Amino acid sequence: MALTGLSAVFLVEMLDNSILTVALPTIGRELHASTTALQWVTGAYAVVFGGLMLAFGALSDRFGRRRTMLVGLVLLAAASSATAFVATADQLIAVRVAMGVAAAMTTPGSLALAFRLFTDDGLRVRATTLISTVGLVGLALGPTAGGFVLTVAPWQALLLVNVPIALLAIVGVRAGIAPDAAADLHRDPVDGVGALLGTAAVVLALVAPTLFVDDGAGSAAPWAVAAAAVVAAVLFVLRERTVRHPMLDLALVAHPLVSSGLAFKAAAGLATACLGYVVTLQLQLDWGWTPALAALGMLPQVVVLIAGGAVVGPVVRRVGLDRAAWLSAAAVVSGLVVHGLLGRFGYAWVALSLVLVAAGMRVVGVVAGVTVLRGLPENRTTIGAALVDTASQVTSGVAIAVTGTVLAALFTGDIAASDWSPRQTAEFREAVTVASLLLATAAAALVAWGTVRARRSPHRAETA
Repeated sequence: MALTGLSAVFLVEMLDNSILTVALPTIGRELHASTTALQWVTGAYAVVFGGLMLAFGALSDRFGRRRTMLVGLVLLAAASSATAFVATADQLIAVRVAMGVAAAMTTPGSLALAFRLFTDDGLRVRATTLISTVGLVGLALGPTAGGFVLTVAPWQALLLVNVPIALLAIVGVRAGIAPDAAADLHRDPVDGVGALLGTAAVVLALVAPTLFVDDGAGSAAPWAVAAAAVVAAVLFVLRERTVRHPMLDLALVAHPLVSSGLAFKAAAGLATACLGYVVTLQLQLDWGWTPALAALGMLPQVVVLIAGGAVVGPVVRRVGLDRAAWLSAAAVVSGLVVHGLLGRFGYAWVALSLVLVAAGMRVVGVVAGVTVLRGLPENRTTIGAALVDTASQVTSGVAIAVTGTVLAALFTGDIAASDWSPRQTAEFREAVTVASLLLATAAAALVAWGTVRARRSPHRAETA
């Protein structure tokens, strides 16, 4: 029952944006929404979700992970139900904001509570693999399922489906997970200023990539927002280093297991986001594939992400938890290098890069989270899980910003126009190579640093 409930929580997170994307044209027509409004229908959820995870992770460790998750699930069911009454794009964006708040309350707790269910690392890996597999199935099948639903039902049904999933999660969590024991929580005062600064830093870091892509690197707005994100992050670190009861204890983040796990997750986030972005543009704009054919072109990644759950456990048992973390992160980086150097020479190289990234991501997505939580006290596990998700969200945003900026700098003309000139084709391919190798270098540096940090851990686990 516990794993059923926690799997349902992760399914909602993965399903939410993927299933809605296919309905954006229909939503735009029915709600008379502008392009910007449609962008924020999906963007508002991601920004609020990513921005609030750290704050709710800290609160959960103080007031109860199970309690916070159940409140978030009730909010999710209520917000999803409100979709039936939406009449304007602004109302839908407000619903998506509420759903983002609910996701921030529930998602970090799914990893923390799964970790708490078992004391054996092998069982923790198996539980986390099961939960992530359910979510990845939702991510992979969401667009196809959404397209089918739209042929027989209004678009509101795509969000109303969250209601029964949330109810299933509530039943599973209530029946299968005991309330948090007081000894597993801590009662330090809430650092409100730190929470505001941390939230501001993450939100601005997630908004900046959208502005870089929409307004271009020549506009002042994206640079101003990016600078504000850096300032907020610096102030957050200064605050957490000096306040008596910080929201995020930086000494815990510096623990070798925690910092190494976050480095692996960040590296995977950089490589995965960059590859997904450039392959989508390459297949449709450079090679002229239709959207349907491009979707088929992504199938190697989908198949590996879904089927790869069967190999996570054996890989970890064979090479150990620590080695599996850096090997899988290195596989993700290798996939990006393959695409950057060879992707222009044919689909076989694109497919190989997709398989490498998906295979690595399938393992690192599980073991990095378990590695981080192994390095934290029991009463800090939820904020640890929030750190893992935040690292992935922020680095994905950075990858999109870097890739979009390189494209804007090297590609002349309208990238969405048909019939590129030979010069434009060459510019696009050069930009893809530059962006891919630039981000692959950054990701490789993170993997190397994470490997060094993991080797300094006083309680490395070579078997699981």
